[in-house]
Amino acid sequence: QLQLVESGGDLVQPGGSLRLSCTTSGFTLNYDAIAWFRQAPGKEREAVSCIAASDGSTYYAASVKGRFTISRDNAKNTVYLQMDNLKPEDTGVYYCAGDREPLVQAMCGMNPGAPLFTSWGQGTQVTVSS
Repeated sequence: QLQLVESGGDLVQPGGSLRLSCTTSGFTLNYDAIAWFRQAPGKEREAVSCIAASDGSTYYAASVKGRFTISRDNAKNTVYLQMDNLKPEDTGVYYCAGDREPLVQAMCGMNPGAPLFTSWGQGTQVTVSS
């Protein structure tokens, strides 16, 4: 059974930092692409970052590039999203998603769409506000 569980969301002031964790079971991070998406109220779910298993290539949305860093610990089956210099517009529910299909691996490095991923976590709330 494939499962992803997000944690680490919180209320933080602008300029602050958070580290989100996506703990997986049933996945093998050497083989699976894992992505972070976020959804703000009234907006579509958007890809924030993705890390491909095949070559470790990564994707970052333009709005977070230089501030967010995705990484994985294969031994812990966990993918992290380090978020620095947070802005109010980063507020939303953050989801991690995973898939093993070759197409998803290929798309992971270039703005993967939400429909590509078949497994999702329940989400964790990030609120950036003073």
